[in-house]
Amino acid sequence: MELRQLRCLVAIVEAGSFTDAAVELGLSQAQVSRTLAGLENALGVRLLRRTSRRIAPTAAGTRVLARARRVLAETDELVREATSGEATSGEAGVRVGHAWSALGRHTVDFQRRWARTFPEVRLQLVRTNSATAGLAEGACDVAVVRSEPDRKRFSDVVVGLERRYCAMATDDAWARRRFVRLHDLAERTVLLDRRAGSTTPQLWPPEHRPAFEHTSDVDDWLTAVSSGRVVGITSEATLTQYRRSGVVFRRVRDAPPIPVRVLWWRDERHPHTGKVVDLLTELYRG
Repeated sequence: MELRQLRCLVAIVEAGSFTDAAVELGLSQAQVSRTLAGLENALGVRLLRRTSRRIAPTAAGTRVLARARRVLAETDELVREATSGEATSGEAGVRVGHAWSALGRHTVDFQRRWARTFPEVRLQLVRTNSATAGLAEGACDVAVVRSEPDRKRFSDVVVGLERRYCAMATDDAWARRRFVRLHDLAERTVLLDRRAGSTTPQLWPPEHRPAFEHTSDVDDWLTAVSSGRVVGITSEATLTQYRRSGVVFRRVRDAPPIPVRVLWWRDERHPHTGKVVDLLTELYRG
């Protein structure tokens, strides 16, 4: 799949015909047809429905079209940034990525202390649900993660520890307990986020592992937990960042704490990384 194929798809839909798309792209109509066919072959789905009167996206085409427009917009922005001669990070500011819960109970304090201590440096918190909280995707300059990073690509430092909690529906029988234990969960179904979650099956010994289901978003996770069908294991940070009607949290008493790490590229350390690390370390120690 190539960017030119995505541009071709967008041009056909927006122009309304292969002929007009060819004019817009500076190609022949045959080239436009071949480019679209190449994209459909690469994806293995039909993207456009052609009749004698009109061209319309198929269901798959509608999904691909929406994503293609975002990809092309991001690509155009990348080109503008690379050729503008203006730094997108550096002294102008710093983007701190997170996947689920930002900095938990320290989120507000971190932002306010940063503004007082470094008023010349703009701070932006960016949520990206990926294993690197947006760092690998270019969405941030440094990231706060609660999972083991790929140390061939990234450097990290632990700034604090957070306790683990079990999320459950408010009418769950366990909601009357003060805490739960890991072995209790062997009889339940635990909902995991494989991309960015802090919980993995390795938290349990093989002979006592619960059943698992998977999601990829904290809001979907909370919605499923509130149904009572599944429970979740999460960092204490989730308690302060996501309060949801129908969901309560009970501490997992015998679970190891979750290390909170600041992550950055090994070969490209942002100039404000040290400031982020020092302030977060101070907050977590406090």
